[in-house]
Amino acid sequence: MFTTLFIQPIYNLFVYLLGFLPSGDLGLAIIIVTLLMRIILYPIFTASIRTQMAMQAMQGELDLITDKYKDNPQELAKQRMGLMKKHNVRPFAGFLALIVQFVLIIALYFALFREGFPTIDPNLLYSFVSVPNAVGTNFFGVNLLTPHNIILALIVGVTQYVAIRLTVMRTNTGTPNSPERAAAMRMQNNMMLYFMPVFISVIAYTLPAGVGLYFTVSNLVSIGQEWLIRRQFQSKNQ
Repeated sequence: MFTTLFIQPIYNLFVYLLGFLPSGDLGLAIIIVTLLMRIILYPIFTASIRTQMAMQAMQGELDLITDKYKDNPQELAKQRMGLMKKHNVRPFAGFLALIVQFVLIIALYFALFREGFPTIDPNLLYSFVSVPNAVGTNFFGVNLLTPHNIILALIVGVTQYVAIRLTVMRTNTGTPNSPERAAAMRMQNNMMLYFMPVFISVIAYTLPAGVGLYFTVSNLVSIGQEWLIRRQFQSKNQ
């Protein structure tokens, strides 16, 4: 089921693109597929960012009603639901974006590296997809099928840091009502800002370089999308 729904479509898209790209450039194919994925899934990622911004905007009101109704759980739940409706918060938007990205990374990995590139498996191809004449696995001197590329891993880490940094800057616009909450927020931000880029870099270093290229392009799209959504959100609230 997973192969039919996710791996096979991505595999066929790669093979189809390789038939048109110069020398069957796998690097260009990865960039194009990543951009197509992010364009198709733009509403999901946009909803996630807007939900995070709306939650940040309502945090002060949420703290007030939490203190006011802390002894009345039913009224507190009712007030929270009303507040989320007021600010158009969709609690599952961020969770859905994470699941979608995780599934796509797994599908991409299997489509590229478990199905035998540069060898093409004709059994996985749709009837309208032909085997390309060539498959070029080198991209600017990097073999995309081999792991342990330290330069690409560092690029992944830097772009991941910038993307998370923009998120942290956006979510730090308010002042927490208590020192405990401020300390917890600092700890969470530091974990995201420093641990996640290192963690993703290690993954990019361990896996074939093509995964690192995917992370890099995806991070760059996230940076641009974050900037665009923030401008739209700020314009709307001026």
